[in-house]
Amino acid sequence: MRPTLTRHALAILLPILNIGAAFLCAGLVVLAIGENPFNALGVLIDGAFGGSDVIGYTLYYATDYIFAGLAVALAFHGGLFNIGADGQAYLGGLGVALACLLLGDRLPWPLLLPVAIAAAMGFGAAWAWLPGYLQARTGSHVVVTTIMFNFIANALMNYLLVDVLIAPGQESPQTREFAAGAALPMLHEMAAGLGITMAPSPANLSLLLALGACVLFQLYVWRSRDGYALRVMGTNPGAARYAGIRVGRKTIFAMCLSGALAGLVAINEVEGANHHLATGFTGGAGFIGLAVALMGRNKPLGICLSALLFGALTQGGTELSLEIPKIDRDMGLVIEGLIILFCGALQDVFRRPLTRACEALGWI
Repeated sequence: MRPTLTRHALAILLPILNIGAAFLCAGLVVLAIGENPFNALGVLIDGAFGGSDVIGYTLYYATDYIFAGLAVALAFHGGLFNIGADGQAYLGGLGVALACLLLGDRLPWPLLLPVAIAAAMGFGAAWAWLPGYLQARTGSHVVVTTIMFNFIANALMNYLLVDVLIAPGQESPQTREFAAGAALPMLHEMAAGLGITMAPSPANLSLLLALGACVLFQLYVWRSRDGYALRVMGTNPGAARYAGIRVGRKTIFAMCLSGALAGLVAINEVEGANHHLATGFTGGAGFIGLAVALMGRNKPLGICLSALLFGALTQGGTELSLEIPKIDRDMGLVIEGLIILFCGALQDVFRRPLTRACEALGWI
């Protein structure tokens, strides 16, 4: 029982200490520019959780980060560092847009949604396939190839939206609006059906899809034979080969599955919130997914909590820049960077003191 208590303490208290240290450093930065850090923290929290309208925006951003975090975490369990989730989400948006443009006026959203999900996952997986193949067959490192594919995805989508898919008479690079029947139910509409009053926000049904993806992720990685093989490969590729696991094929499959999860970001953004495909719709969610997975220890529950934190930082940071002009939007990036620093490179800085505290309490 005592070792279990220790693991729980490390799993729960260590991230809290790291986040606290990150906010402490951010507070010192705020103090250095002549503002009250406690006032700034209050504005940040109120801007993220101070009402149903801002909570809706926080959940909307968190939905993207859950999908992206799951994508990064799945690859990481296979010993792969997928830096290309943003590009894979971008291509997933192309799949969603094509499905909605072609079928949006023919199918209601309950029938269109499975098609859009399949398209998002298929296009995201296809964009992750080649980096996985190159890693497995030629030894080209997946970190390098996925970074390069982000730039290729950006260039490809710019071309398609400027020269091919742009709506007639439209100056900004985006497609025409989808048919009204293609739009997903919004979270405030769903809450109203349950008798709960919520202010309008972009949060939509995709939030429930993200939570469902977390459940499936848990079952696949820790409750399936294939997920066990994935974790063996990520822990020791040599032992995996000795056990008869085809590491090359598993590498390609893991990257495709990771890309498919990243592609689901487009369901929230393209079909759920925007109802059209535009350039830059991911807003860097794929890169934030790296931090979300890292801070969440690549576990679904941790990823959900981490995504909620980063969603709150995104929404609260926007409100903070409006309320305190001296603290611009870049300050939110500073806080995010500090969290990544303490939960990544410095994630074990408090491990030894925490372990000694556990010993003093008699847990070990």
